[in-house]
Amino acid sequence: MTPARRARPSAFSVVLTLFAGLLVYLGAQDAGTVLRAAFAEGEAGRFVPVELSCVEHPGHESCVWTGDFRASDGMVLRRGVELYGSDRATQQAGRSVPAVDVGAPARVYSPGGSGEWMFRALLLGAAAAVLWFLYVRRPRRAPAASRS
Repeated sequence: MTPARRARPSAFSVVLTLFAGLLVYLGAQDAGTVLRAAFAEGEAGRFVPVELSCVEHPGHESCVWTGDFRASDGMVLRRGVELYGSDRATQQAGRSVPAVDVGAPARVYSPGGSGEWMFRALLLGAAAAVLWFLYVRRPRRAPAASRS
């Protein structure tokens, strides 16, 4: 008896595996910060909006406030950070609001947390589905041709 030879993976399988790897890379990037932001775990403080930056897209406008963050104890001051989820209607220049610094390089969050984790979970779920499709599920066998 000769040992069974494993079939070589098709080019399609290789491309899908690389695509799943890219999805995992994008989904897992800064996972700790994203999870801390989801639960608003970090240094509590106040955010003072300074400048509103807006970009117009066909059909809508996207805005974000940039300003300064000071921790509750008054010690930490971060200048030029964005408040995640802020827009033209939610803030007013100079009026401080509660915020949490979760360690993101250029962003602070409201005490209610953020929904960024949902997109990351979607990417990781898509990668798992692709890998399951390629390597776990049992391929259906074509019905045997009837012999006459």
